[in-house]
Amino acid sequence: MSVLKRSYGYSKVNKEDPDEIIHRRAQFLIYKVLEQADSRRKPSFFRIKLCRLKLKIGRKLKKLKKTAMVSISGLRVHVYKQV
Repeated sequence: MSVLKRSYGYSKVNKEDPDEIIHRRAQFLIYKVLEQADSRRKPSFFRIKLCRLKLKIGRKLKKLKKTAMVSISGLRVHVYKQV
């Protein structure tokens, strides 16, 4: 009996067209974006209230900072005049 030798080596695969690779990658990214858009829930009432509160606090802090800068610059001018 003769023993048959089997070769399980890998054969080279022809390289794919670069345009085909780019097209397939673009299709995958589009699929992922659409999947994420479908999975998003509508924002909850609590989340909307929290965002509005953050905006309100941010505006007040901005206004406070602006008034502090004006008063500091006025105080600086007053001190320079006395010196």
